[in-house]
Amino acid sequence: MKGGKAGVLNRFFSDRTFRNLINGVDDDTYEAVIHKYLQKDFFDFTNTNQCAIQQIYALLEKEYRNEYFYKNTILNKLLLHVHSVRTTTALRELPIGKSKADFVLINGKAVVYEIKTELDNFERLGDQVESYYKAFDHVVVVTSIENEKSILNFKEIPDTVGIYLLQKNGYFKRLREPVKNDAYIDSEVLFKMLRKQEYLSILLDYYGCIPDVNQFEFYQACKKWFTNMPLCISYPKTLRIMKKRVSVDENAFKQVPYELKFLVYFMKFTSKDYLSLHNFLNRSYGRQ
Repeated sequence: MKGGKAGVLNRFFSDRTFRNLINGVDDDTYEAVIHKYLQKDFFDFTNTNQCAIQQIYALLEKEYRNEYFYKNTILNKLLLHVHSVRTTTALRELPIGKSKADFVLINGKAVVYEIKTELDNFERLGDQVESYYKAFDHVVVVTSIENEKSILNFKEIPDTVGIYLLQKNGYFKRLREPVKNDAYIDSEVLFKMLRKQEYLSILLDYYGCIPDVNQFEFYQACKKWFTNMPLCISYPKTLRIMKKRVSVDENAFKQVPYELKFLVYFMKFTSKDYLSLHNFLNRSYGRQ
């Protein structure tokens, strides 16, 4: 299955599609994928929406391991299996310089996971890794088992970069663990990752006050104060405050099917949303 022919599958597991579905809004992408990719016998029996989603996800696993499949596998196998939503926070699509980190896990340390699926190449990988090391001290490249030789022969990333290979069985082969590399962390890059209330909280905690300047000078003054802090202080403070960005109801989240863990984790679900999702999943396909 080629990427162009399966493009609609990339829109299936998306915030927009599932927000529509749990809100009772018909979604064209959901319907198109169900009718295009599920076998005729699915429609000959009374099947639930959860059954439909599981079958589509199984198709991804077998024929089209796209970025969502990789991200969902990382979240399930690393965050939920190795850590927990109580002790570890995941961030996605985090802008760092001219790059965007696919997936970041923060607990006592932070690890950037750069995903290169079977559908990707390594053309930008060297520049991406260089950017990530300006913000975090652990980086892992996650790619397919078929790329083992290619990634080992790729000389544009340092030996401190970890390498995880996604195998056919859905588990990771940890070819190389990441090694701490804080030589390139840049205070200005850290500052630009932070939201206003986050960097104000850090400055207030460290200095006991915030810059007393007019609104036109305020941002630059805050940046100067932040970059003047020793990295040994500003870096861990940055991790601690970014770790607070995502809050998940652990008990409700446990009930979310494996296939949807990544989506729900980042969709800021309320109790009402979890109930709506439960009702949608258990409803027979095609029924409101």
